[in-house]
Amino acid sequence: MAGSAHATLAGLRRERSHRTSGGARRTRCTVALAAVAAAFTLAQLLLVPPGMGLGWDETVYVSQVSAHAPAAFFSAPRARGVSLLVAPVASWSSSTPLLRIYLAVLSGLALFLALRAWRGLFPVRVLALAGALFASLWVTLFYGPQAMPNYWVAVSALAAVACFLHARAGRGRFPYWGLAASAALMAWMRPMDAVWAVLPLLALGLARRHWRPLAVLLAGLTAGAAEWVIEACVSYGGPVRRLADASAIQGGLGAHFAVVDQLRSLGGRTLCRPCTGDLPHPLVTVWWFVLPVLAVLGLTVAVRARRTAATLLPFACAAAAAFPYLFLIDYAAPRFLLPAYALLALPVADALAHLAGAPRRPWRPVPATLVALGLAVHLAVQLAVLTHTVASTTAQHRGWSRTAAALHRLGVRPPCLLTGSEAIPIAFYAGCASAATSGHNANSTENGIAGTVRRIPAAVLVPAGSGPPGYARDWAAEPFDGGRLYFTVPESGR
Repeated sequence: MAGSAHATLAGLRRERSHRTSGGARRTRCTVALAAVAAAFTLAQLLLVPPGMGLGWDETVYVSQVSAHAPAAFFSAPRARGVSLLVAPVASWSSSTPLLRIYLAVLSGLALFLALRAWRGLFPVRVLALAGALFASLWVTLFYGPQAMPNYWVAVSALAAVACFLHARAGRGRFPYWGLAASAALMAWMRPMDAVWAVLPLLALGLARRHWRPLAVLLAGLTAGAAEWVIEACVSYGGPVRRLADASAIQGGLGAHFAVVDQLRSLGGRTLCRPCTGDLPHPLVTVWWFVLPVLAVLGLTVAVRARRTAATLLPFACAAAAAFPYLFLIDYAAPRFLLPAYALLALPVADALAHLAGAPRRPWRPVPATLVALGLAVHLAVQLAVLTHTVASTTAQHRGWSRTAAALHRLGVRPPCLLTGSEAIPIAFYAGCASAATSGHNANSTENGIAGTVRRIPAAVLVPAGSGPPGYARDWAAEPFDGGRLYFTVPESGR
């Protein structure tokens, strides 16, 4: 009996020790990932000034829920996810700094949750390093606090893959909720990007007959894309028509080799369309070539560590997410590849951790030193590109703000109408509606505009070397930023 009691007590001590050890590991993981997310949030606030102003696409998304200006034309490729994301702030405040702070905090929290979903699939040091690698890219820091969809697709895809892996392993109900929520958020932001990103998950679910995770994934995608489909039926002539219009706006989806275009955009060109000019300095682009090499090395490490699926699946999803932006469109923007960068961060971090922690041999300090030196140079380059991009973007936004102030001085104040070059962002800054008679944002006719300007103040922005449209030929004119501003203020609006 004494021996039995002793054995029982020993078993209880071992169980308690195991629980304590597991709890400590979970706590260390949470603290490490929270530190990465907090540093990411702080870096956004310090390096991307909250007062930078809103960009062109941001004004479209924010105007849908803001009382500051009428809603801008919402073209076929867009989805309402960003507008709903910013609504808690933009619906009652026109403060851009407040909106930036809100998005920076929210993006940091999203990164933490996406990384935490991988707990148990990779060592803590790999997860923390993966988060730091993704968060330190200039494009991640630049778009984290912006009202744009690509970052949210990236962190949602990262979480979705982890939840799918946990779900197929039968680790409780929580992975299913996480999978549904992350899939819905992806589709809510950009439905087509969501489909591309999860193609490997769908293929694996079908091949291995993981029916329950597959059903949850499809349910999440359907829930997230429901609003887009309903809007397509109501306003765009149906989903097929909307997809065709979206393809036309993007230059026609087809066989296009956009790899070089993406390289050109790495120097800080937020939109490379048309994408011409010289490539950035090799120091700016070298990380892009190293990225797939390290990812393949990470896959090799994973095979040896017997966690092949946990590395191969994000690798495959990254390739699927990047494919349309590398081979199906004829222009580039660095934000398009954010989902691929987020997913590749895991195998890359695994490879770097393996190189830095090689077995104890005389040459061990060499790879560790090279990894540290490479990361230091990489961070310096990312900071330089970010600083340049923020400065040029801020200057552009201040130009829009100056034009809006000039319009107000000339009497073009809300309610008002703005057309012509860069009318959409400047109209938002001025609090006006915007209109176009041609192009991707066409939402009116010359007769319609002519009828409107009889009632409210209006202006048309004409670049240098161009003349005003017919309805504005008799309007007063003022020079502005290298072009001319034609305006009219009805007697009732003076």
